[in-house]
Amino acid sequence: MAEKEFGLNDVVEMKKPHPCGKNEWKIIRMGADVRIKCQGCDHSVMLPRREFSRKIKRVLIKAEE
Repeated sequence: MAEKEFGLNDVVEMKKPHPCGKNEWKIIRMGADVRIKCQGCDHSVMLPRREFSRKIKRVLIKAEE
């Protein structure tokens, strides 16, 4: 399976929606861990990069370079 391409400030869709009902997340920190912020309720979650790579579905909006 090809590695999904994502970067800082990209808006991504995860496999499962957030309990608030929104399924759009913005990547706000990258490193060994990835911090994402819900676009609906502004709740942020930090996941290990490996787990994040498994749970991401697709990139909705690519950040401007």
